[in-house]
Amino acid sequence: MSQHPPRPGAPSLNLRLLGKLLVITGLMFGFGYALVPIYQKICEVTGINDLTKRDKGAAEFARNTQVDRSRTVTVEFDANGRGAWLFRPETNAMTVHPGELITVVYDLVNTRPIATSGQAIPSYAPLQSGAYFRKLECFCFNQQVLEGNETRKFPVVFVVDPQLPRDVNTITLSYTFFEVGGVAGKISGG
Repeated sequence: MSQHPPRPGAPSLNLRLLGKLLVITGLMFGFGYALVPIYQKICEVTGINDLTKRDKGAAEFARNTQVDRSRTVTVEFDANGRGAWLFRPETNAMTVHPGELITVVYDLVNTRPIATSGQAIPSYAPLQSGAYFRKLECFCFNQQVLEGNETRKFPVVFVVDPQLPRDVNTITLSYTFFEVGGVAGKISGG
């Protein structure tokens, strides 16, 4: 049984390889750590996945918009609860004039005996109508925390932009209320 003598420089090759692997590992960790802020910035720039952002110009828009009494739009309200929630609108539909300030109320019930937090995510049909649906107040802007077996009413104050295309006669506003772990915001109806 013969042993091969160690090659000259073998330990230094191993140390260089170890160094390279540590650098690559560090870069991978740094990239993974940076993904969340990069994703948030991309969403902010492109407007993707920005469904619960407060419309800062909606109040000013509502004050300065003329009501178009020559046309009506039917707004349908839908609610879906995931987790420990019973969730529903107090009215299923209403007819509005574009430019008219409207308030609709949603009822939310925590069916658990313990405090639970959740977040509502809106969706619109047809999809392009979301750009013309201006919310001044909405429970979807923040996470909500309800105590055990608590029931609460949440208003949604909105105006339909008179620039809504004339071929859109019905808008469906649908919320899905998801249970979330932890609390990112304070208890708030706004």
